[in-house]
Amino acid sequence: MSVNSVDFEPSLIADRTYTSRQLPTKVDVAATLSFMVGLLYIIPGQAIVPNLTGAGRPALLVALLLWCWWLMVRLNPWLTMVGPQPLRWAALVYLLSLLLSYLAGLMRGLPSLESNAENLAVLQCFEFLGILLTAADGIPNWQRLKGVLRVFVWCAGFMALIGIVQSVLKYDPTPHLVLPGLTLKGEIDSLHPRGTGGLYRVAGTASHFIEFSAVMAMAVPFAIHFARFATKRWQRRLAVAVAVGCGAAVPISISRTGIVALAAAIVVMFPVWHWRLRYTFLVLGAGLTAALSVVRPGLIGTVSAMFTGLNEDPSIQGRTDDYTRVGQWFNERPWLGRGPWTLIPDLYQGMVLDNEWLYTLVTQGLFGIVALAAVHLTCITLAGIALKRSTSIEDRHLCAALIAAQVICILVEGTVDAFYYTTYSMTFALLAGLCGAVWRFTHPARTVRTSAVRRFIRG
Repeated sequence: MSVNSVDFEPSLIADRTYTSRQLPTKVDVAATLSFMVGLLYIIPGQAIVPNLTGAGRPALLVALLLWCWWLMVRLNPWLTMVGPQPLRWAALVYLLSLLLSYLAGLMRGLPSLESNAENLAVLQCFEFLGILLTAADGIPNWQRLKGVLRVFVWCAGFMALIGIVQSVLKYDPTPHLVLPGLTLKGEIDSLHPRGTGGLYRVAGTASHFIEFSAVMAMAVPFAIHFARFATKRWQRRLAVAVAVGCGAAVPISISRTGIVALAAAIVVMFPVWHWRLRYTFLVLGAGLTAALSVVRPGLIGTVSAMFTGLNEDPSIQGRTDDYTRVGQWFNERPWLGRGPWTLIPDLYQGMVLDNEWLYTLVTQGLFGIVALAAVHLTCITLAGIALKRSTSIEDRHLCAALIAAQVICILVEGTVDAFYYTTYSMTFALLAGLCGAVWRFTHPARTVRTSAVRRFIRG
């Protein structure tokens, strides 16, 4: 990939004082985000630091440090970023809605399980926003942004490989990926039998097969991006392999969510692809389907039956049966809800809504729904503006991939309690933050697009 000309523009850091956006640093936001992504995708989702909750995954602790880092930067005028960032306002609305819901939950009185769940929700919100805001504000240039995405794509390829091994060999290597010193929160359940045909739902290093299928679908557009625009041939070939691997990982997870997410990504990306790429993609898709039919007999029929037999699917019926209870809870507390994460299955006969939008409606009310939708719509708008402003095919393709990721997230959150799964939620935060970054890089005002962290300069 060629270096964008914007990366060579100087950044204003003080009165009549500039610095280079190419200034090399050993540890910056991009490097820290890349490290976080590696921990998130390589270490199994159930592995946590001892005596901590699910928010104690190594990757999430890095995310919490990013939140503290961003706060310290914002509180120091010499360290703050120059220029506006609309995503900060969406993040503020989201945080305020969660905190108001938190207070509403405390005021109604909570059992200990629900109180602990509320505290965990706030902690994971800080981790989520730490990734989102540092990605939006702290990545200095296009080159570093693409470096973060390369790490994301390669790590997604690793997770896809683990899932393929699990499905084909019926062997789970993820217990060997738990680093010494970490402990497991629950058991690793990456192989789950599906029916009596010898098929298994697989989760890779994620916590659940639906989460696995969702993040694989999110990775496909970015793998295709590097397959088109990487400068070195081996990188393009490796990116093709990752795109095929992630594409194959979606059906082997045997998840409707992943299939719908992948289809949505293709629909969004098609307009920015030329006809040769569209033809190549369709040929590869047909070849991949044929290969899966040979390697995993019965897989394609099982996946097809998941869509043709919706009226007889007990999981669909179970979700619709819960709607009456959801309506009752909403009528009781429509604006701020019961409190974030307080709908605990152990307290309500094992009820799981499997719908993040409904879950947010019950636990955070209409304010929570509006805040979550605002984050998605702000990201789509910012990436769309960046796409319109971009003049190079490469940048336009990258912006379209970021839009596709947000569309996937909106759909995924309608099929599962998505924020419970931290590999998904932190990937969402990263790609959302990058929407703010590309908006900044393409801004017509140089003082915005070349904004950099101020450094202390003695007057």
